Amino acid sequence: MSVGTVRIASLIRAARERDASDLHFGGSDRPALRVDGRLVALETTPIDEAAARGFLSAALSGVQLARLYADGNADGSSPASADGAPYRVHAYRHAGGLRVAIRLLAERVPSLEELELPAPIAAFGERPTGLVLFTGPTGSGKTTALAALVDRINRSAERNIVTVEDPVEYVHAPLRSFVTHCEVGRDVTTFAEALRGFMRADPDVIVVGEMRDRATMEAALTAAETGHLVFATLHTNDAAQTIDRIVDAFPPEAHVQVRVQLAAVLAGIAALRLVPRREGRGRRAAAEVLIGTDAVRALIREGKTHQLRNTIVTGRAAGMQTLESHLSALVVRGDVSLADAQAVTNRPADVRGFERTAS
Repeated sequence: MSVGTVRIASLIRAARERDASDLHFGGSDRPALRVDGRLVALETTPIDEAAARGFLSAALSGVQLARLYADGNADGSSPASADGAPYRVHAYRHAGGLRVAIRLLAERVPSLEELELPAPIAAFGERPTGLVLFTGPTGSGKTTALAALVDRINRSAERNIVTVEDPVEYVHAPLRSFVTHCEVGRDVTTFAEALRGFMRADPDVIVVGEMRDRATMEAALTAAETGHLVFATLHTNDAAQTIDRIVDAFPPEAHVQVRVQLAAVLAGIAALRLVPRREGRGRRAAAEVLIGTDAVRALIREGKTHQLRNTIVTGRAAGMQTLESHLSALVVRGDVSLADAQAVTNRPADVRGFERTAS
């Protein structure tokens, strides 16, 4: 192992010791960590190009390396780093050189209880069919929440679970369920191709790492329509934006049909944010939850997504909640500060609550 690779391994260990979520290095800048959502530059010298290339030659497959040098970026993952925990790698070109972003993952899949996610999210895993979407900006906990839900199914039910990811991050050892992991670029060429193939694999649960394009969305809708439970992630801010994003991915003449399809299969949406804890290090999840009730389905069919928020507000008995109501509850409980809670929403005025003070 080269000196540069040893140094990067030590940076990964240091990042974990500081409970960082990400490590960044490359170019002439000092390595940096993202700790509790904030970027912190380290007091050390930059990682040179040779060290970055050496690390990537070990962290990425031959196909992924070829994609990096042909397209300018590539994703990969490691099942275990020097400390025994996995991480995800994103490499990209910068000013003629390379930069690397490493997302540090938990050594094991956390439980839904450890993530303190709302109970209706756990109930999504008990459904026999439907489409469940985890949304939020990058770094909002979508992948981890989805992995926790898959782990719950794996431990509690006899189901055939197939996943397609780019790259595979959390690996689920079969327990009560049968679990198959497919990686784009290694096992399949595209998400959509994998989904079409899965239909012949007798799956009960299909997990889509990310719905990036129209072909993948169309395949996911079809899979849910034909009696499968489909989980997927999207980079959107809230439930209404999620619906609009899917519909708008299709040509205008198809919008009515897509709204009808989506209304028929949508089981629910969990829009996540991570908020720094008020006491101690780390962050905790807050969530907006939409449930596919008859009222929600009618609004989707009719294209009235602007009214979904009101339905969420009045749908508490069905398990729905706005992000701001969850944030307000966390402030009142003393889990997070009012300022931090307001910083993660586009509706800060809707986050209310008196903060607890030390007695």
